[in-house]
Amino acid sequence: MKTGKLRVAITHGDINGIGYEVILKALSDTRMLELCTPVIYGAAKVAAYYKRILELNQIHINTIATAENILPDKINLINCVGDDIKVEVGKPTEAAGIAAYQALEAAVTDIRKGLVDVIVTAPINKHTIHSEQFNFPGHTEYLQDRLGDGDTPLMILMNDKMRVALVTMHIPVSEISRQLTQEAIQTKLAIFRKSIREDFAIEEPRIAVLSLNPHAGDDGLLGSEETEIIIPAIEESRKNGIMAFGPYPSDGFFGAATYTHFDGVLAMYHDQGLAPFKTISMDDGVNYTAGLPFVRTSPDHGTAYDIAGKNVASENSMRQAIYTAIDVYRNRRNYSEMTANPLKKQYVDKGGKDETINLMQETEQ
Repeated sequence: MKTGKLRVAITHGDINGIGYEVILKALSDTRMLELCTPVIYGAAKVAAYYKRILELNQIHINTIATAENILPDKINLINCVGDDIKVEVGKPTEAAGIAAYQALEAAVTDIRKGLVDVIVTAPINKHTIHSEQFNFPGHTEYLQDRLGDGDTPLMILMNDKMRVALVTMHIPVSEISRQLTQEAIQTKLAIFRKSIREDFAIEEPRIAVLSLNPHAGDDGLLGSEETEIIIPAIEESRKNGIMAFGPYPSDGFFGAATYTHFDGVLAMYHDQGLAPFKTISMDDGVNYTAGLPFVRTSPDHGTAYDIAGKNVASENSMRQAIYTAIDVYRNRRNYSEMTANPLKKQYVDKGGKDETINLMQETEQ
């Protein structure tokens, strides 16, 4: 298991948005190199352009051709986009979408080879990146296809105040009820619990489950999903050892800060969980893709074309995304080491009474 500085792959996202600004600003803190070895997957020409217009020339970047040439204690940049790339600040373009996809593919290839340890993705434009190669609603679904190995991912938005996960993700509101099933909720609760235990080192997490309808359905007057789907899913999950509670109406739950009493919150759909989270999280939120064999995080904001190139974007969410990726990787490593060789136990019947004997002690006697 790796014990040195982690190699953090950072994909440049949409080159016309604030991706390079938040990446360069986050890496301008020299303490970052004490924690990890950053590896930007992008274009040297574009990085140089943003360094100049944002007056960040104090940042020194080591441009390399492949991940085999990564230098520790340096900010590395793998030039995986053609030199003919054109930056059009604040505009969604097809070229920017292609460049974003090329960076993602290169980083995914390298993490599978073990050449980098974790991935942090800068924001993409879901419309411009869409193509025959990238036929996905977003990063999460793409990473499930490329890195999932059959595992089901779970989108978690998090900061030091809360963790919010979603049952359904990038689908129209009209489809939510049809896709909401007891099995889906139980599956996401199981993944959520496993992630909080292994990725965030909380042994027995308490998870709040939100309702779908106003007032949690009001005993069926405002919808039957609570009584027919959500409550049975919670009850079955509790039988399987998951400390799940609810369903809670989301307005009162967030309004009364009830989330502070839980280690995780499971929302039924995208905006139900993300709107209050982003309101409360300010600029330190992180998007974490749980449930995959590899660690991926991202800042919780978009391309922000309206402020691109103006040197006003906050890098805090990107910084927190890098920190979170490092922490999750280490927590997973620690959990794996602690649970790798549990003491085996043997059960024997002594006079009609079951007793547990530690095999190590039995051997020594």
